[in-house]
Amino acid sequence: MARFMASGAAVVALCALAACSSARTEVMPPTVNVSIGQQLIDLKKARDSGAMSQKEYEQQTRKLIDSVQ
Repeated sequence: MARFMASGAAVVALCALAACSSARTEVMPPTVNVSIGQQLIDLKKARDSGAMSQKEYEQQTRKLIDSVQ
């Protein structure tokens, strides 16, 4: 009898785990809080490395600064 109850408990546990694994999960992107100053530094690095043009740099910095005001 004890063997039957133990195997029954194992079946219930496996069913519970199976239900959890088949549940739909949604992956949430991490929330990143970057200061305005850090964003300006990152933009300058991108410009200095050639990843963006001077014109793009000016547009992005203006957009960033305007978003604060």
